Amino acid sequence: MPRGSRKKSESKMYHVMIRGNERREIFLDDDDKLRFIEILKEKKQDKKYSIYAYCLMDNHVHLLVNEGNETISQIMKKINISYAYYFNKKYSRIGHLFQDRFKSEAIENEGYLLSAVRYIHNNPVKAHIVMQAEDYKWSSYGLYVGKCQYTKDSIDEEFILGIFSCEREKAVELFKEFSRQENQDSFIEYKEEEKVNKTIQNEQEAKEYIIEQLRKHNVSLEEITNVANIRIRNDLIVKLKNKSSLSVRQIAEILGIGRNIVQRVQ
Repeated sequence: MPRGSRKKSESKMYHVMIRGNERREIFLDDDDKLRFIEILKEKKQDKKYSIYAYCLMDNHVHLLVNEGNETISQIMKKINISYAYYFNKKYSRIGHLFQDRFKSEAIENEGYLLSAVRYIHNNPVKAHIVMQAEDYKWSSYGLYVGKCQYTKDSIDEEFILGIFSCEREKAVELFKEFSRQENQDSFIEYKEEEKVNKTIQNEQEAKEYIIEQLRKHNVSLEEITNVANIRIRNDLIVKLKNKSSLSVRQIAEILGIGRNIVQRVQ
């Protein structure tokens, strides 16, 4: 079935989501997230477009972009190619890192724009990672409220704050208040595959499955790191990826190996 055409935004603003191919994690450590943010800064230095908000999760990213003098497709292509090159080189992998086509939705009015910023920053709260947006290190919320400086200049927060007030201090307080409001914001989001389609539903079931599989080869969990057992280890990783809803991090922790190894095995 051919893809539908991307809805064009008359305002040039878009809420964008990119996600890992086959639900895989695109950030394996903090350095990966820092590098992605650095790429956001680097690619917009010519000021052809603006980024108003971001949130980096382990296997997907939300962005709020004003395409300016470039198309959203051109912008995302530059960002994705640059990060994929870094990631593949670092972890000695090949193949697609991101799902082929990024998702986007047009932002056509001020109310929807502010709601999109709030939605993006509250993603970690919705995912029960933190209690409040300001506690999450890998979103642009900290830049809005003056809590984070190491990723300074990665976004153009003045435009959004200016909607609240021309006085920065007042604007920040109003921004905080708005961000904490109860809401029914609804935007494109990352949806994990339904667990009902997976035969292994949690870590305990995964551990039992691993023991069962290793018993067939007369190999212990501690022995799968031996060179002689690499084929068995890789086969087990592939099966866990296909049969379970576990993340790369969870699989790595259960098997006692590095996340980069789990990421590379296909």
